[in-house]
Amino acid sequence: MAGYRIPQPLCGTRGAGMDPGTSCLARTPLPGPMSVMPGQQPDAGSWIRDTEWHALSVPWGFYPSTMRLGPEGRALLKSVEALRLEPYDDQSGAATAAWVAGATVGYGHLIRESEWDTWKGGITEAQASDLFDDDLRAYEDAVRNAIGVGLQQHEFDALVVFAFNIGVAGFKKSTVVRLINAGPRSEADTMLLHAAWSAWNRSQGKVMRGLVNRRDCEWKIFTRAVYERW
Repeated sequence: MAGYRIPQPLCGTRGAGMDPGTSCLARTPLPGPMSVMPGQQPDAGSWIRDTEWHALSVPWGFYPSTMRLGPEGRALLKSVEALRLEPYDDQSGAATAAWVAGATVGYGHLIRESEWDTWKGGITEAQASDLFDDDLRAYEDAVRNAIGVGLQQHEFDALVVFAFNIGVAGFKKSTVVRLINAGPRSEADTMLLHAAWSAWNRSQGKVMRGLVNRRDCEWKIFTRAVYERW
């Protein structure tokens, strides 16, 4: 299991200074170019491609306020949520012809009662992608606003995927956020974080295999930068 340490420079360069008030500890990054922000074009001939944001790293992590979900995270999240062109009940997975509290469409878009007339007849793939982009902003903002320490790209991605599932309110009050902001220093702290993350595995009081698998998937992204759907 990945731990936490104060990293040494990876490529002979120096990272930017810390945000005021952020932790002095950074999570162990994968080897990669430093001082390269997501969205910037790597040097010519670099092995880093635009779809490999998770390989970019800086010693103290990127400021969360500057980050957004990377292409690997977006692709995995859309795959996990799965495209549904007709409304369905998120609790049962069955199609629904009337609004219910768990009515969902597209890539996991929860339909508000006021939206039912708009989406009750179904959705196109293009509309689903637009809704996904609109929904995603709230979860990216939740991570940016709740996390006060530097993050590597794969850690930010994992947290957004996690928040997308448990909701903005659940994420902000979670023990996961508190432990990350505390700056884990030991393997024991990492184990506590893993336990707090894995605890979000219930729906209507029951442990759900799908949620167990999802938490494992998110943890692999967070600790190992492994983007694999179960």
